[in-house]
Amino acid sequence: MFDTLTQRLESTFAALRGKGRLSEKDIDAALRDVRLALLEADVNVGVVKAFLARVKERALGEDVKKSLTPGQQVIKIVNEELVATLGSEPAELVKAAPPLTILMVGLQGSGKTTTAGKLALHLKNKGKKPLLVAADLQRPAAIDQLETLAGRVDVPVVVDRKGKPAKLVKTAMKEASRMGRDVVIVDTAGRLQIDDQLMKELGDVSKAADPDEVLLVVDAMTGQDAVNVATGFQQQIGITGIVLSKLDGDARGGAAISVREVTGAPVKFAGVGESLGDLEPFYPDRMASRILGMGDVMSLIEKAESTFDEKEAEKAARKLEKGDFNLEDFLSQFQQMKRMGPLKDILAMLPGSGSLLREVDVDDREIRRVEAIIQSMTPEERRNPKIIGGSRKRRIASGSGMKPQDVNRLLKQFADAKKMMKQLAGGRGMPNLDALMGGQRTKR
Repeated sequence: MFDTLTQRLESTFAALRGKGRLSEKDIDAALRDVRLALLEADVNVGVVKAFLARVKERALGEDVKKSLTPGQQVIKIVNEELVATLGSEPAELVKAAPPLTILMVGLQGSGKTTTAGKLALHLKNKGKKPLLVAADLQRPAAIDQLETLAGRVDVPVVVDRKGKPAKLVKTAMKEASRMGRDVVIVDTAGRLQIDDQLMKELGDVSKAADPDEVLLVVDAMTGQDAVNVATGFQQQIGITGIVLSKLDGDARGGAAISVREVTGAPVKFAGVGESLGDLEPFYPDRMASRILGMGDVMSLIEKAESTFDEKEAEKAARKLEKGDFNLEDFLSQFQQMKRMGPLKDILAMLPGSGSLLREVDVDDREIRRVEAIIQSMTPEERRNPKIIGGSRKRRIASGSGMKPQDVNRLLKQFADAKKMMKQLAGGRGMPNLDALMGGQRTKR
């Protein structure tokens, strides 16, 4: 989402880094570029003005003038003020006596119902026992959708298609107590726009639920409209937090930067993909780093820890040390990497990867081709690729829908990657990107 903004800011900061001393004119020119970049990203005008005023005041201070690296100091200030704009500290869900009751609100199309399912899975993975409540009785499809999501995450759901939302919520609260559920997530009705009828219904449901959290789901792709929607909900019913959905989209991203400062409500979660596991706590410092092209190593580590099988990783390391790493292990590593998400998103978390990703086209389809080729081999061929001669290559290519040249290329990539990984295991330096990815990248 932030690619264009990041590229503009990286260009501006590159010019600053090259200067040994910074005059007020230099700072004004850099901040003018930052201002244009933020406005083009659809950041709220008031937020841009306040942000730049804080940056300029600090950038003209004595600390920057006396610094041996004034350009770096200004970038540090921009980063710190962007973190402050996004919320400074991560905002967790409140701690309350069970059941923790969460009201999900938002307009139709914002991803509210899907987010309710994602949140249920997120909390379940944290050891909680959530209960979903289908209180959006305006749209039968919303009830069907929530029932489907509940089945996929293996969480119970309370439904009454003919009842009233407030009465349904009261029933659900009793069910939560009876079932020993410690979190109740209520999916409420939405509209195409904020109106009196919607607010009355939400008021009745809120009174019945007495929620600990009212989370507004905002579509990050709607730009300034997202900020207006958040402001409207905050003024009319009050919200305790915001969930930004569709942060994996290709919009300009201004809503994500603006919404917290405009409403005063913290962003608590971010939807970063379409799968049910793609809901993450919102970390202002990590988001600021990604926007400024500094990467997000902590999120990358956490993603790896949550998806990689530790025993499999240890087994692969031992095999590398013995020189016994084969195509079955190669395939296993690819499959574990694939569970982390699209390769482009993973690489974007590495510091300084912005320019690389603009030069290199990372194609996840290549991983599927690698899988198809290896899975068309016999167990003996996977364990000992040296036996793969011409006739075997033709059979493997036919079985995988590829060409013999594709099989040759994979075998060469495997040999190169094995050599590089052995060097890494022996402490002889880092392998290059091509080796780590099995050669699955191409120049643009």
